[in-house]
Amino acid sequence: MLIGSIDAGTTGVRFVLFDKDARPIDSACRDTPIDTPRPGWVEQDPEAYLNATLGALHEVLTRRGSARDLAAIGIANQRETVVCWDRATGKPLHPAIVWQDRRTAEFCERLRDTEDAVWIRDRTGLSIDPYFSASKMAWLLERIDGLRAKAEAGDALLGTIDSWLLWHLTGEHVTDDTNASRTMLYGLHSRRWDDELLSFFGIPRPALPEIVPSLSTAGPVRAELGLALEAPIAGILGDQQASLLGQGLNSPGRAQVTWGTGAFLLAPIGATPDASQSGLLTTVARTSADSASYALEGSVFVAGAAIQWLQDGLGILATAADSEALARSIDSTEGVVFVPALTGLGAPHWDPQARGMLIGLTRGTRRAHVVRAALEAIALQTHDVVRAMEQDCDRQFSELRVGGGAAANDFLCQFQSDVLGIPVARPKNLETTALGAAYAAGIASGVWLDDAIATLWREGHRFDPRLHAAGREKLINQWRRAVERALSWHEEDV
Repeated sequence: MLIGSIDAGTTGVRFVLFDKDARPIDSACRDTPIDTPRPGWVEQDPEAYLNATLGALHEVLTRRGSARDLAAIGIANQRETVVCWDRATGKPLHPAIVWQDRRTAEFCERLRDTEDAVWIRDRTGLSIDPYFSASKMAWLLERIDGLRAKAEAGDALLGTIDSWLLWHLTGEHVTDDTNASRTMLYGLHSRRWDDELLSFFGIPRPALPEIVPSLSTAGPVRAELGLALEAPIAGILGDQQASLLGQGLNSPGRAQVTWGTGAFLLAPIGATPDASQSGLLTTVARTSADSASYALEGSVFVAGAAIQWLQDGLGILATAADSEALARSIDSTEGVVFVPALTGLGAPHWDPQARGMLIGLTRGTRRAHVVRAALEAIALQTHDVVRAMEQDCDRQFSELRVGGGAAANDFLCQFQSDVLGIPVARPKNLETTALGAAYAAGIASGVWLDDAIATLWREGHRFDPRLHAAGREKLINQWRRAVERALSWHEEDV
């Protein structure tokens, strides 16, 4: 018996097959390029994204020769990204606006310190920021000729990446609670589209998908796609909620981070959506037909993307994998600090006007110092979110579990443990997002019991802190001074 997992990330889509012991046995990946047509704008071609997904599915299924032993398929997807498309043709009406996009920053800035912002946060658990889907949807409705009328009639559809894929895979216009909870249109307590929020942002209800539980069956894959699949889509999760499940965390006391394009931290808080007092978000962790669990989340917009920028933008790295050896070639950054606010700063600052900063340079600064500073910045941003989570939870976490591509970097994992002063645990399978989507599908289809998921997690390596307290404090204070200088930087230019 096999479980399939579609991991629809920002820069690539993977399809992975797992056996009944949650071990990956086959996979395929397709790149999903992004476009930046203007400063602050980040877009993707929805049709290219769909074709990448179908291509990964087709490659694995062709290699297998048969899908008869496939019980179900789960989906984990990049969240907050918005697609609009025509109901009749299925064709996109505009490029997808990616979660990193900042085109609505001015609109959000006008709301930030208002009573409306407080009201929205109370309803949604989210801070006002271009990151979330509502302002992106409003932008599309205002600027695409005729879209609002079509949306109000239900002839044009709006959704996140899961909805776009599910529409084409199954013919159903659905999303789950975890993705809906990231739109800023979902009532965190009511667990449905909130009519007052829809009115506030001007989003027509007929254009939005039906909300279904995360652990539910969305339907079989359409035969006309030629994939010869009888297995249903049986689990839907936003990628970070999938990673939380993939790390086997369902009770308070520990947190997990996924280091991908950004860094996303989640800590379970149980069955009550308590509000953060420390600049974090409250979000749905997952839902079933009769229950819901919640988590605190801190979103860092640029993590692995900083290393990619050093490689592709500045050309000082041949490959991302070279970053570890360069970081280890020196004992410290010699005071160089990199604040990777390339698309603003997320939690706990929530400042879309922050900009990237490289500070502390001298005549002796070499590329190794810059590369090491970029890796340290990933860990230091993660540190800030973990400390905010601990403050909200009124406890120190016993460990941080790490996943995502950058978790393969031993230097980063060790430095993270050093600045946090707690162990960092890395699983054998770093692709925790794909694994979490498989778990969701497996639970929904009866392959696994919910209680058994934590026992399937396998530790690959544990990093214990080595840095003394004084050294830790010096690094953190230096980092905070640099962040203070990066905040609101763009406003000074206006």
